[in-house]
Amino acid sequence: MSKVVFDIETRGFEGDELDPIIKENLLKNVVTEEEQVDVLARSGLLPISGEVVAIAMLNPDTNKGKIYFQAPELENKNYEQNGVEFIVATEKEILEKFWLDIKFYDQIITYNGRGFDVPFIIFRSIALGIKPTKNLMPYRYSSKDHFDILDQLTFYGAFRKFSLEVLCRAFGIKNPKEEGVSGLAINDLFKSKDYQTIAEYCMRDVVATKDLYEKVKSFIEI
Repeated sequence: MSKVVFDIETRGFEGDELDPIIKENLLKNVVTEEEQVDVLARSGLLPISGEVVAIAMLNPDTNKGKIYFQAPELENKNYEQNGVEFIVATEKEILEKFWLDIKFYDQIITYNGRGFDVPFIIFRSIALGIKPTKNLMPYRYSSKDHFDILDQLTFYGAFRKFSLEVLCRAFGIKNPKEEGVSGLAINDLFKSKDYQTIAEYCMRDVVATKDLYEKVKSFIEI
């Protein structure tokens, strides 16, 4: 059975990029200036006010993969690192390439993919007029087609949720945030045009997800 692990990075629209009606809706219950700053800083967590800036994909059996990432205004060239292709693309191209690739895999592996990555990808695909090629949200109570590690380790919401980095610590796996980058830094990194750092962080998340999957799969897929 062919498998792929994937993860996305997103960023929030800023200034004129953010539609005034959407911005008004986001801030409708905000009272203080501090609250406004906080809400806008997290706008990248919503596909209505943000976009995909990177999607990393890795085959856990071969350790070969690809990452599609945005790098506007710079002449970044594609490159390869440790068996992974780094490919510069627009958001639309990222999603188009993702859907072309994902259809060839029997099982997808994510960490909170059902709760964040997949809904975000589908929403942005609708917004950009890109038709999906595969059902990424099959029957929830089975890991056969979509092995969402968060679903499995919370027993479908019956147990407390932990972040990927906390579980990496608990199970002796290298933390993808050890190099000082986290998802909350993506907006600032994008503004400073540090696109390669975003791409490489996204792939570290995927590698950590793959390692966590390898750790737990034999206890779950029985």
